[in-house]
Amino acid sequence: MLIGIDASRATSPAPTGTETYSRELIRALLAADHRNEYRLYTREPVARDFFGASANFEICAIPFPRVWTHARLSFELIARAPDALWVPAHVLPLAHPPRSFVTIHDLGQVHFPEAHPPAQRAYHNWAARWSARAARKIFADSEATRDDLVERLQVPPEKIVVVYPAFDAQAYQRASDAEIARVRARYGIGEDYVLAIGTIHPRKNYARLVSAIGLLSKLNCQLIIVGKRGWLFDTIFARVRELNLQSRIIFLDYVSASDLPALLSGARLLAFPSLHEGFGLPVLEAHACGTPVVCSMTSSLPEAAGDAALFFDPLDVEAIAGAMERVWSDESLRAKLIRRGFENLQRFSWHVSARQILHTFEEL
Repeated sequence: MLIGIDASRATSPAPTGTETYSRELIRALLAADHRNEYRLYTREPVARDFFGASANFEICAIPFPRVWTHARLSFELIARAPDALWVPAHVLPLAHPPRSFVTIHDLGQVHFPEAHPPAQRAYHNWAARWSARAARKIFADSEATRDDLVERLQVPPEKIVVVYPAFDAQAYQRASDAEIARVRARYGIGEDYVLAIGTIHPRKNYARLVSAIGLLSKLNCQLIIVGKRGWLFDTIFARVRELNLQSRIIFLDYVSASDLPALLSGARLLAFPSLHEGFGLPVLEAHACGTPVVCSMTSSLPEAAGDAALFFDPLDVEAIAGAMERVWSDESLRAKLIRRGFENLQRFSWHVSARQILHTFEEL
């Protein structure tokens, strides 16, 4: 069987959660499957070894300036159709083989429409409904996303397969003190800091996190937010100025993948106050670096964190501040969360997830 995969997101030089999911699952799938052949569609040429050492795949680079998925990829699929197609990031092209699969990571635009620009929200809503209807099977990152698909889009439950993401076990490990100090110096960060990771837009709930930091003046800690600027980021910067917290909050647009493990390892805790997540990879990455996690009790985050985080109501600023203060100050609680974090990681594996996807391909 020849399986086509939209690998356009996997090659991003500045990967977020969706790009990491695409890259790591494609690599794991190629390593696990020696029976089928694969064709990876990319926007630009990429070195073959980027996806690993397997011999059973080809890279089909098809540059195109705009509407790549629905125009250029559709044309390629009509001209040279594979036996099956998998899109790891939300949207099936308009033209696709009868056996097509898609991963829908979340329906955040449905829960929090105000957190997305109107045009983007309209496209995401259309794309989710189109892909859910057109795909033979849907992969969901979590039970929470599966439930959303059933309740919000009326997708039959038997059409959905929950496939959990994992983390990069080679990259994310506890960094040495020397490496932590080097990375702190590179980004101008002090010794005591709370770390938050994710694109700066309303759904990440950073305005309330900033307000919570304002309530913790006695801790004298910094808040480091790592993420590119998204929709309505100005409101978050305005909140920092309003509370006069410019000296205590640092925004880093992007941190190289090689520096993130040390940045996580040096943090006193990871704060993840998101209002809605399809999964939440930074939670696992923090566990792998031995960093305690405080996070929202909403959507998929309890699935991702298990019993290895201190949860809070993301709409309650005092609850966010209280959770951070407890984990910051209580050494016994910190040790327990760190230990449970390492245990929680055993539930997630790219290899196991790739096997689930492969089984679904071959079952149909």
